[in-house]
Amino acid sequence: MKQNNALAQGLIRCQDCGRLEKMVARSKNCKLCGSKLHARVPHSFQRTLALLVSSFALYIPANLFPIMTVTQLKVGEPHTIFGGIIALIHGNMLPIAMLVLVASILVPLLKLLGLSLLLLCVHLRWQVNAKRWTQLYRIIAFVGRWSMLDIFMISILVSLVNLGGVAQVIAGSAATAFAAVVILTIFAAKSFDPRLIWDAQIEK
Repeated sequence: MKQNNALAQGLIRCQDCGRLEKMVARSKNCKLCGSKLHARVPHSFQRTLALLVSSFALYIPANLFPIMTVTQLKVGEPHTIFGGIIALIHGNMLPIAMLVLVASILVPLLKLLGLSLLLLCVHLRWQVNAKRWTQLYRIIAFVGRWSMLDIFMISILVSLVNLGGVAQVIAGSAATAFAAVVILTIFAAKSFDPRLIWDAQIEK
């Protein structure tokens, strides 16, 4: 389809304040906030791809290594994320178990798959509904703000359970890998320029 965006009309949108500026041959700064103007975020695809590959690499140990150890009456063993969910269910903490399942397994995986689809769309120049795919990106970026919810929840769980004196929860090595996955996916979503989706919608 025919391009009818700001770039095609010789305009550049400031990434910081949103002001539209006339595009010139040499780079310039925004007259309103002083930020450097770019037609597209520099190296957006490459940065997002690098962060995404790193996230996938860390997602494996985050799920294979123990994330916490739950002991009751001095008896316990390390648990992976999924094993910890089972332990929480057996400990009559179903709401917390469901929260861990959604926040620790489903949300990170869906974010990784969603960002992968966005990169494939740009790289392979898929002819898609750009508005819908931009909405997908916005959902991924919004969810990223709450990605540390389960780490925060586990920290509270450790404190509450330890105060009880009967059981004890100790964070495992996978917690570090999982926190790294969360941080990397946040940066990956931040570095991706959704305008690349619209650029891919060219007339065949």
